[in-house]
Amino acid sequence: MNQLTRKLNLAIIITTLLAGLIACQPIDQSKTDSTSEDKNLPGKGVSIRSAHSTWIEEKFQTEIVNLGLEKLGYKVEETQEIDYPPMYIALANGELDYTPTHSKRLHARFFKKSGGSEKLERVGALISDTIQGYQIDKKTAEKYNITNLEQLKKPEIAKLFDSDGNGKANLTGCNPGWGCELVIEHHLDAYGLRDTVEHDQGEYIALIADTISRYQQGESVFYYSFHPHWLASVLKLDEDAIWIEVPFTSLPKEQGNVSQKETSLNDKNLGFPVGDYQIVANNKFLAANPVAKRWFELVKIPLEDVSTESLRIKDGEDRPEDIRRHAAEWVEQNQALFDGWIEEAKQAGD
Repeated sequence: MNQLTRKLNLAIIITTLLAGLIACQPIDQSKTDSTSEDKNLPGKGVSIRSAHSTWIEEKFQTEIVNLGLEKLGYKVEETQEIDYPPMYIALANGELDYTPTHSKRLHARFFKKSGGSEKLERVGALISDTIQGYQIDKKTAEKYNITNLEQLKKPEIAKLFDSDGNGKANLTGCNPGWGCELVIEHHLDAYGLRDTVEHDQGEYIALIADTISRYQQGESVFYYSFHPHWLASVLKLDEDAIWIEVPFTSLPKEQGNVSQKETSLNDKNLGFPVGDYQIVANNKFLAANPVAKRWFELVKIPLEDVSTESLRIKDGEDRPEDIRRHAAEWVEQNQALFDGWIEEAKQAGD
């Protein structure tokens, strides 16, 4: 056997021994399981289209819901910003799959006119016990003993909140097209306030900024307020402002029969139903994706967490990447709960 043959045989023996050693090594299960799990996730291969209104605070809850959908394997397309009622029309037509910003009472007209339950379904209770109503500054309320919206029928009371000099009270109200706009406009008629109150509309955030500025300058203010929102941390309840009651419960007919109990908080009739923000989704999408539907039913965000996020946005952390990061932080802070929801949602696909 010549030297070359010896070298070739030695190389073959070494290669064989190395192959045997590699075969005996334990397999990295984390890599194989991860790949296998990715392939078996219930949402794999399905794209989801979500939307919220141009109210930037709504992006936070949308991102949390989307993070869960991604964890379930769905491909979540970039969230669209669409105001009401076009958002509901897009959902009904199948151009969108879901929105997490539905208020059963406030958005009843949008829901019904877009096809109602034949095309759409309300799912879960994402944010519970949201509150809305009218507030005035505490100083004016105490000085003139104002407790009820009906008192603004008196010209001398209404004039206290006149900021443009026409003798009428200026009510800082809702963006055109929002559900709260429908209620405020209904109230102005139901309570006989058209002659003494005008509903100032535009971009709510800009209008509220002006309202706060006027309050800080010592002027009387009258405005629509919604909770959760950062406004409550600036004009603080019972320190800077108070809720004022409505004379009786009256809402647009699309909202159905609503009792005084449903519009009351701490024995004060605020005129708006205390209610939940829900997810509304296209019926066909839900039927085809039971895992996504179960996720929608399970996920919940505390009111206080939404208020905290609203303040962070107000303080400048308002870019899409900021809000996405906030949502990821929320998931991390609630990891065990979040993971439990994910596991339970997966079972809907078994």
